[in-house]
Amino acid sequence: MPVLLAPDRAPVLPQLLQRADSVGLGCKITNAPGADTLRIAGLGSLTAAGGSEISFLSNPRLADQLQGCRAGAVILRPEDWQAFQTQHPGPVDWAVVLCAQPYLLYALLAQWFDQHRLANLPQGIHPSAVVAADATLEAGVHVGPLAIIESGCRIGAGTRIGAGCVIGPDCDIGRDSLLHAHVTLYHGVRVGARAILHAGVVLGADGFGFAPDPRTPGAWAKIAQLGGVRLGDDVEIGANTTVDRGAIEDTVLGNGVKLDNQIMIGHNCQIGDHTAMAACVGVAGSTTMGKRCVIGGAAMFGGHLTLADDVHISGGTAVTSDILKPGRYTGVFPVAEHTAWQHNAAVIGQLAQLRKRVRSAERAAASGQPTHNKQDTR
Repeated sequence: MPVLLAPDRAPVLPQLLQRADSVGLGCKITNAPGADTLRIAGLGSLTAAGGSEISFLSNPRLADQLQGCRAGAVILRPEDWQAFQTQHPGPVDWAVVLCAQPYLLYALLAQWFDQHRLANLPQGIHPSAVVAADATLEAGVHVGPLAIIESGCRIGAGTRIGAGCVIGPDCDIGRDSLLHAHVTLYHGVRVGARAILHAGVVLGADGFGFAPDPRTPGAWAKIAQLGGVRLGDDVEIGANTTVDRGAIEDTVLGNGVKLDNQIMIGHNCQIGDHTAMAACVGVAGSTTMGKRCVIGGAAMFGGHLTLADDVHISGGTAVTSDILKPGRYTGVFPVAEHTAWQHNAAVIGQLAQLRKRVRSAERAAASGQPTHNKQDTR
C-alpha cells in the first residue's frame, strides 16, 4: 500500500472517484450496497490490498487474482467483470467499479493520493535556504534545505523546491511544480505548470558547440550558447537527465513531454507535445521531433534530423536520417520500417546456415559434381 490515510480522513468510494477527476471515463459502482460508507484509504495490488484499499485489473490474463481478493473495491472493464461472473458465479466481497480504462483510472487515483501526501509535507522556506531579495515566490511555495534561488526568479504558487536545488538567475517555474533534491536550472530557464523534475536534472547547461580553430592544429573555439531552455506544462523529467540550452534559439520541450532517467537532449532540439522517451536516449542537437512520438530506451538520434508526428522508435535503434511518415521504426543497422526490419532480421538469423549451403554448392560446382541439397531453399 503506497499511501494510507487515517480512517477519519479517507474519502468514501463515490467521493474518491469524483475527486480523482474521473469525469468522462464512464465509471459505475456496482455490487456495493454500502458504497456510500466504504472509505478508501489507499491503493493496493489484487493480491495484497486490504478492505480499505482499492485495486484494479487491466490485464485479463490476471483475472484469476480476483479470486480471494480482499480489497474494498476493484476497478475493471465491464467485459472482464462479466467474464469473471460467468466463470465464478458466486458473490464477491469487494465493490466493483466498472470503467472502460481501468489503468487510467488507477493512474488518476494514484495522482490524487500523491497530491494529498504532498499537501501534508512541510511548507515555507527552510532557514538554510538562500533566496534572492528580488525573487518572486507566490503563495504556498516551499523551499527546502540548502536550496538556492537567485536574482530575478519567479516561482509559481504551490511549487516545491527540494533540498539542494539551484535555480539560476531569471528562471521562471510555473505553479504546482515539484523539483526533487539537487535539481539545477541554469540562468533563464522557463518551466511550465505542474512540472516534475527528479533528482539530478540539469536544464540549461551549454550545448556542445565548438568551431574548428585552424590557428592551432586540432583546437576548438567555443560557441557561446546564448539561447535558453523552455518547457511546456505537465512535463516530467527523470533523474540525471540533461537538456542543453540553445545556441541562439531556445531548446523547447512541448506540453506533456515525458522523459525517463539518464536522457540527453542536445541544444536547439524541439520536442513535440506528449512525446515520451525511455531511459538512456540520446538526441543530438537541432533535432526536431513531432508530437506524440514514443522513443524506446537507448535509441540514438543524429543531429539536424526531423521526425514526423506519431513516430515510434524501438529501443536501441540508431536514427541517422529524417523520418517523415508516422509509424514504427526499428534497426540495429540503418533504420527501416518495422515490418521490413522484421523480414531482414529473420534472414540474419539464418546467415550461418545459408553460408554453409552456398559454400557446399560452390565446392560441388567446382568439382563438377551434382548438388544434393534437400534443404528448403526458399
